Amino acid sequence: MEATHLINQKNILVTGGAGYIGTHTLVELLSSGCQVVVIDNLSNASRKALRRVEMITGKTVTFIKGDVRDRTLLRSAFQGYEIDAVIHFAGLKSVNESVEDPLNYYDNNVTGSLALIEVMSEFGCKTLVFSSSAAVYGDPANVPVNERESLSPTTPYASSKLMVENILRHVHVSDPAWSIAILRYFNPVGAHVSGLIGEAPNGMPSNLMPYVSQVAHGKYQKLKVYGDDYDTPDGTGVRDFIHVSDLASGHTAALEKLFCSSLSTDQGEILTLNLGTGRGYSVLEVIDAFQKASGRLIEYEVVERRPGDAAKSYADTSLAFDLLGWTAKHDINRMCQDSWRWQSMNPEGFESDK
Repeated sequence: MEATHLINQKNILVTGGAGYIGTHTLVELLSSGCQVVVIDNLSNASRKALRRVEMITGKTVTFIKGDVRDRTLLRSAFQGYEIDAVIHFAGLKSVNESVEDPLNYYDNNVTGSLALIEVMSEFGCKTLVFSSSAAVYGDPANVPVNERESLSPTTPYASSKLMVENILRHVHVSDPAWSIAILRYFNPVGAHVSGLIGEAPNGMPSNLMPYVSQVAHGKYQKLKVYGDDYDTPDGTGVRDFIHVSDLASGHTAALEKLFCSSLSTDQGEILTLNLGTGRGYSVLEVIDAFQKASGRLIEYEVVERRPGDAAKSYADTSLAFDLLGWTAKHDINRMCQDSWRWQSMNPEGFESDK
């Protein structure tokens, strides 16, 4: 069976589909023959990103501007389109911001998910891929981290993701017809090889790669490295960085698996899977790789650790390979090359597209 056979011609609703991971997943879905409907409130995204997706794929994206907490808007989307499945990205994602404004994070991430699940149930749409996070593991006792590791989120952002995971597990217990994939991904970086879509954060980046990119391009003078006294080879935090295009292909692979399960049995399935490379890179290793990719010197200063940051976290990805046949293909050099191409072509993000 070809990898795209089961999702060909399916109508997929993608919440938060105008965002960084969402747009790259749209490219995968459209290239697999899906029809896509995007709901996004554009709070941390751009309508221009969807036009870039259309340029890459030559396909049309149906866009509905609105908030996933709006049940009326959700119902109109399900009434207007025969939605076969949902990929749920919509939510807030800044760890630091969640510490400063936890109620907003619980409202967006948990209340929004509840509204979506309820409306899906109303319309008999019970196939869902949920965007979770490796942050649910907190500071893991063991690395590489497998899906059986204890869960101890240390921030409101991570707690909100785990809350939704638990809601979905309870929903599946109450109604086994639901087919659900919970994807815990590690640190998405990189950009589409075309340089047309990539990560475009509002204001000062909170994630390492766009921060490094903008320092390399000259927008910021130097990079802040949060702590160099961790129990790691060079003292800086170690993370599993995964190319966003690899991450996107993991979503289509999960969707395939869910459709396959629904066809082969009367009951659905619930999957909980890590998506990463299985390799950790320190902050200093990333800086070195980016300097090679860009040909630019990246100045940095070491500052105090951020609360909630783990010393090291990288994935055991064997379950995703066993169940989905999926594995990440791109290494840190390719991640940095693609990030630099995106930054160079779009120094102001999508605002460069005048």
